[in-house]
Amino acid sequence: MQLHLSQEELSSFLHSLEEEPEVSVRYNPFKPIRHLSSEQARVKWSSSGYYLSTRPPFTFDPHFHAGGYYVQEASSMFLEQALRQIPNPSIVLDLCAAPGGKSTLLRSLLPEGSFLVSNEPVRKRAQILAENIIKWGHEACMVTCNYPDALGRMGALFDLIVADVPCSGEGMFRKDNPAIDQWGPDLVATCACRQRDILTQIWPALRQGGYLVYSTCTYNTEENEDNVHFIATQLGAEVVPVPCQPSWRVIGNLAGRSSEPVYRFFPHRVRGEGFFMALLRKTSPATPFHVKNKVAGTRCQLLPQPYSQWLSANPSLSLMSVCGPWEHVAFQRDHLPLVDYLSQRLNVMHAGIPLFVEKGRRQIPCHALAMSRLLHQGAVPRFSLSYDQAISYLSGLTLSLPDAPTGIILLDWEGHPLGFANNLGNRANNLYPPEWRIRSTHRPIDPVF
Repeated sequence: MQLHLSQEELSSFLHSLEEEPEVSVRYNPFKPIRHLSSEQARVKWSSSGYYLSTRPPFTFDPHFHAGGYYVQEASSMFLEQALRQIPNPSIVLDLCAAPGGKSTLLRSLLPEGSFLVSNEPVRKRAQILAENIIKWGHEACMVTCNYPDALGRMGALFDLIVADVPCSGEGMFRKDNPAIDQWGPDLVATCACRQRDILTQIWPALRQGGYLVYSTCTYNTEENEDNVHFIATQLGAEVVPVPCQPSWRVIGNLAGRSSEPVYRFFPHRVRGEGFFMALLRKTSPATPFHVKNKVAGTRCQLLPQPYSQWLSANPSLSLMSVCGPWEHVAFQRDHLPLVDYLSQRLNVMHAGIPLFVEKGRRQIPCHALAMSRLLHQGAVPRFSLSYDQAISYLSGLTLSLPDAPTGIILLDWEGHPLGFANNLGNRANNLYPPEWRIRSTHRPIDPVF
């Protein structure tokens, strides 16, 4: 850092590493909630990001489990500014997507009709990614668990690839103490090499004229400017400027390549952690790839009752059910050929709106249906829970709801669905996913918000 910062800035930078990290959240535009307060400071480069004065116990906020917001580091929300420079991306890949911050941001801002593939090669992390995508509630998503070479072999399919690559984590030092213990010059060199391998493997999947967002949470130029220069000169791309206000105090290129605009966030200059980003447009040739506009009839059927009535009717969101590896899943009709193509080549963890699973002769609604933005608000009996009841439900406990309708009911908190239960009268069997349940016993006395 002494090579790139003045003595005064270096002192401020080192001091910032001893401070508590900022807490910021990004609200879900598909599920507006009443958390928004005039007292919350806006994240300047984000249309839906806000800072919190303290870090509340998010685990005990029902809105958090309902997908009302995502707890995301503020600097990484700068991805929104890059996205605004890309005209109408249709098929988008978030390459190293777990735990889901950038994917949920992308899905909030991508145009209607676009499709997002969120990929994570590590299975346990992919499961967390799928949970966050499901809670966000948008149907035009797929979560996959594949290494970059598998995606690269599919051909030039994507209009935009976001590559937030594994890095040495220098920007996370004050949030993640183990990152300090793991750091060393050898790690930097290893990460820079691995990042180039990842970029080389995924490059064939980006169409000519398509865009790549390259980002890390580290400071050094080997993993940042040098790799951006590698993409531009060796893979074939032009570096695209991203509008950035001087008041945001973002630093540019530190490697002396003024012709390659890049953006670096330092914790002593912004209310956020260390972050680096560049936007590139692919100029090298790539054979256009088009998915055939048909799907085998045996893999599709009309939505079964009662689920066709449980989803909001909208001509632009004509949905069908795919019978395949994920039981019965609803998709936009226009996306079916793409989904069919991807599902035969990738390891899919989640896609579309899973509707139900068969248990004997019963059809049990999937939790993703409750989380979907397309859930028809009046199609299934609803019952509003108190705060204590909501926390008990999210903890997986059996509830007593004598005033609620019997049968399958949708439980909500302040109007936002939390999930399903099967009310038998004397008790309500809890259908909340067991793996998502609250485990912590350190419950606050008062509601979080």
